[in-house]
Amino acid sequence: MLPTFGLSQKAIIMAALRNQRCTGDTMSGLLALLDDVAGIAKVAAASVDDVIGQAAKAGTKAAGAVIDDTAVTPKYVAGFAPARELPIVWRIAKGSLKNKLVFLLPIGLLLNTFLPGIITPLLMLGGAYLCFEGAEKIYHLFAPAHHDADLPEDLVQDPTHLEEQKVSGAIKTDFILSAEIMTIALSEIPHGSLWMEASALAIVAVGITLMVYGSVALIVKADDFGLYLSAEGSLPVTRALGRGIVKAMPGIMKVLMTVGTAAMLWVGGSILIHGLSDLGMGGLYDTIHAIAHGLSHAIGLAEGFLIWLVKATLDGVFGLAFGLLLIPMVNKVLAPGWQAVRGTQAEANRH
Repeated sequence: MLPTFGLSQKAIIMAALRNQRCTGDTMSGLLALLDDVAGIAKVAAASVDDVIGQAAKAGTKAAGAVIDDTAVTPKYVAGFAPARELPIVWRIAKGSLKNKLVFLLPIGLLLNTFLPGIITPLLMLGGAYLCFEGAEKIYHLFAPAHHDADLPEDLVQDPTHLEEQKVSGAIKTDFILSAEIMTIALSEIPHGSLWMEASALAIVAVGITLMVYGSVALIVKADDFGLYLSAEGSLPVTRALGRGIVKAMPGIMKVLMTVGTAAMLWVGGSILIHGLSDLGMGGLYDTIHAIAHGLSHAIGLAEGFLIWLVKATLDGVFGLAFGLLLIPMVNKVLAPGWQAVRGTQAEANRH
């Protein structure tokens, strides 16, 4: 015989069944929601992978400019007290990040979206600046007295002012090299959503800045490390290694300064030559390309390296020639004009 239930018992059983159905609906809804969340997470993870992959590819393509940036920077800390070396590198690194993330990233994305044709002329202006700065440094090697006479005696001897001047010059130079890095990176990132391009560029900016200025910090502090080994090393070979590092660093710094100047001429000349080619004036680019390939085929050894070496050398020679032509124009026309404008503005501000 089936059991009989009172009204209150039947009500309890019906409520339990309704609760079970509601619980089942809730669980199925929760499982569906979790499945949706998992799907979104997979899409997000794939997007992150795409961003990282694009950033890695773009950073690899910009490796040449990264080497230039690393070679250029150590010369800005040469001659300062050891205690000021890392602070100067840190100040330049912060300026470099600001250049890339605050200025170049949004400007690059906007120009790439709305005015893609203006990027090449802007890069050529930056290349002209690099050629001028590199050529000016070579010019001052043969006219050092003229260079020193341009500066008041108190400014030459004031280390604080000199540090500000060096940091400012380094950040300005970094802006040009960073613009090249960001432009190369942007050209390698497939066109897609704006946030994907921005994220990939941001990863390139931060990663390359850490790589460049981390390497610079190691280079400029190598002599201190050598002193530590020579004084605190427990083995004779360790102390000898430390003394060797200390003796070698002045020469290494001179080599890096030379490489940095050559890199400015090489990069600046390359930007100008490629820019002319992009604007439909590719005669110089084609000539250099033909010379590089002709020499590499004639020699028949390490053709890839020889092609790069010949092209870099000829780009640098063009950059030096162009920079030397700019020196009188800048010193005799642009600089006096700029000083006159600044003087007029200062006079107006006083009134």
